[in-house]
Amino acid sequence: MTDTSILLKAYRLMHQAKLMAETYEANRPVCKYVHSTSRGHEAIQLAAAFQLQPQDFFSPYYRDESMLLGAGFSPYELMLQLLAKGDDIFTGGREYYAHANYRGNDKPTIIHQSSATGMQAIPTTGIAQGIRYWEKVDIEKLKRGPGNELPVVLCSFGDASITEGEVSEAMQFAVLHQLPIIYLVQDNNWGISVTASEARAMNAYEFASGFKGMNRVQVDGSDFNASFNTMKEVVDTVRKERKPFIVHATVPLLGHHTSGVRKEFYRTEEDLAAHAKTDPRVLLREELLKAGIIEEQLLQIEDSAAQLVSTGFAKAMAAPDPSPATVEDHVFVPTPVTEEKGEREPSGAQKVLMVDAALFAIRELMEDHPEALLYGQDVGRRLGGVFREAATLAEKFGDHRVFNTAIQEAYIVGSTVGLNAVGLKPMVEVQFADYIYPGLNQLVTEISKSCYLTCGKFPVSTILRVPTGAYGGGGPYHSGSVETTLLSVKGIKVVYPSNAADMKGLMKAAYYDGNPVVMLEHKGLYWSKVPGTEDAKTMEPSRDYIVPLGKGRIVEHAQERAVDNGESCVVITYGMGIYWAKAAAKQMNGRVEIIDLRTLFPLDEELIFERVKAHGKCLVLTEEQQRNSFAEALAGRISKACFKYLDAPVEVLGALNVPAVAMNMGLEQAMLPNTEKLKTALEGLLRF
Repeated sequence: MTDTSILLKAYRLMHQAKLMAETYEANRPVCKYVHSTSRGHEAIQLAAAFQLQPQDFFSPYYRDESMLLGAGFSPYELMLQLLAKGDDIFTGGREYYAHANYRGNDKPTIIHQSSATGMQAIPTTGIAQGIRYWEKVDIEKLKRGPGNELPVVLCSFGDASITEGEVSEAMQFAVLHQLPIIYLVQDNNWGISVTASEARAMNAYEFASGFKGMNRVQVDGSDFNASFNTMKEVVDTVRKERKPFIVHATVPLLGHHTSGVRKEFYRTEEDLAAHAKTDPRVLLREELLKAGIIEEQLLQIEDSAAQLVSTGFAKAMAAPDPSPATVEDHVFVPTPVTEEKGEREPSGAQKVLMVDAALFAIRELMEDHPEALLYGQDVGRRLGGVFREAATLAEKFGDHRVFNTAIQEAYIVGSTVGLNAVGLKPMVEVQFADYIYPGLNQLVTEISKSCYLTCGKFPVSTILRVPTGAYGGGGPYHSGSVETTLLSVKGIKVVYPSNAADMKGLMKAAYYDGNPVVMLEHKGLYWSKVPGTEDAKTMEPSRDYIVPLGKGRIVEHAQERAVDNGESCVVITYGMGIYWAKAAAKQMNGRVEIIDLRTLFPLDEELIFERVKAHGKCLVLTEEQQRNSFAEALAGRISKACFKYLDAPVEVLGALNVPAVAMNMGLEQAMLPNTEKLKTALEGLLRF
């Protein structure tokens, strides 16, 4: 039998949760933002929360308000988020109810929580990955409990989320590396209006049996005593033995799916009555009475809860809304890198390939920063990357800092969130741009929104390396360009170096930036194997060389006489486009200036607009398929900002609008821009 004081605490919080749900329902016009409550799930949620200590981490899902109450958050604090108030301690009015995040010394840490079902599995497993790393490398980096206890990680789900692929990727990594994480699955038999029997062939407990090394247990999640004892045993075991567990808890669903998707829309009276029979609050109240707690004491608890909820709701309603002036705050954390420093061409330096410049930059970063990690497919020992872009790094820094992963792009990308939360700075790689799409869920849902939706508490400082671009018959799944897709994602930065010096300087800046940065690296420039790309090899810059993000560079100047006479134009481009532009400019008698953007976001609009105004004629060049591309969007922006200075329409040259790069090299060349196509376009532009 659980200690009576714990049972009474659980009952107090369960009654608070009941009254909160009733208050929201009675005030629907005020509680206008969509929300879910924990009714039916209270016992297992409180049982889990009561085991956690301040050094721990947990990721609740959208129905986990009782877990948050159990962790020590007040009804008033939760109601501020319910009503999207400016004083909402979690997100300042930016997130849904029970989407907490928290960083403090008095409660467990909670990273950014999204609404996408199951997506939290990967970032939360990334926390456990980071904890395991520090255990092996420097255990003093980990915060301990009052009895010197190590941290554990709890990841909570609804049962319907278990069918998501990201959940499998996370569990695969957890069992492979035996991480100290508990996956708590709350199974109420419903996924909105879809029943368990319609959606899956097995429950989470049965599903977990396929993961060798996953410890598992089932519990009646409506029974607080059983839930408390089970969670205590599991948490104690993970805290001591450092291995993964899944807890499958069956629970009733007593409330609506959400305030908008209501139970009467799709559930029968018989189903609702069956679920009501296992109401955790009612069951616990009966148990307390049987244990000798008098009715008067329970009524006193209920009256006290009613006063707390009523007062909290009135106070929350009176709280101010967030100021509209703050809507753009916290998209990024401020970067410390604001100006170019170091020597770009130091005396006595040797020319290096672009692929080696990246390698040297990462090597220097890892020498200077023990918190820096590098991982992805084939980047570890033996191969060192399919382009040898990580060669020798595992040998130098060890397999714990440079290592291979499985083919699981979502995990590679999303785990960086969790690693950041424990003080690590990951650099990761997706092997080809064409394979970034499985990782977009994590990039968009978790990484890009984390800083903004936590009001700056959890920025994700990471580099995502993405080899990109077409050359030499790479074919439809190894030649794609993805910058427009990436640039549609707000909350990330996108860099695209075209030479070795910029590769090294931008890689350093990306590491220190403090925000998520995608490094697009053209495969055809890595080794300067494509004819005309010899200039991608440059002198290796000094160790301290750094190029701030958002600064373009003029790589070719037009003759002053041509500019003064209105006979010149400027080509704005990046990546392989630099070399098509250089080759074409050689045939244009000094009439072409070339700007290398270097960073696609943030964009150096100041330089772009200044040079377009100076020339009056402009062409934006891209390797991407032209229609609806970043290049076309940039051309539109230039047209608006520089309209009074233009002597001709802003031109765009990109690849043909076909869905893939064909394997045959003749077809590949027919699709892509090249020097001759650009020369023809420039001749037409200069005739204006």
